Amino acid sequence: MKKKQSKKKSQNKKRKNYPEKTAFSNLEKTSNQISVPKGSSSGIPKYVADRMARRIFFTAGIPTILGMSVFVVSYIIVTRNIAEIPPSSTIAISALFFLLGLAGLSFGILSASWDKEPGSFFGIENIPMNIQRAKAAFKPASQNFEENS
Repeated sequence: MKKKQSKKKSQNKKRKNYPEKTAFSNLEKTSNQISVPKGSSSGIPKYVADRMARRIFFTAGIPTILGMSVFVVSYIIVTRNIAEIPPSSTIAISALFFLLGLAGLSFGILSASWDKEPGSFFGIENIPMNIQRAKAAFKPASQNFEENS
């Protein structure tokens, strides 16, 4: 009976050894063909993204941290026999904080001013304009989909 060869030996036989010149020449040819267009970007400017990140940290980050800390505080209160807290109230309070964080995430993105100089403290006046920008960003994609159908 013939002994089976291991996979490792059969894989070594299939490999082709190329000299270094030819192995890397194909790599250089393909990398030269790919070019990144250096036109104007339609993305979010850096100063606006930084402004959004700061707003998101305060309006979403803090409620989310509070939502997680509810479990820790509840555990400490129950284990030290300070008070009896039903698990349903712990879950309800933490869920309230997580929902507040989710609303804060949306608010932080939509309330950021796109001007060079920062807007007002809360930025409520920027929300309708940013909603229109978001709708306009998705509009071309939906129009192309409807034309192809």
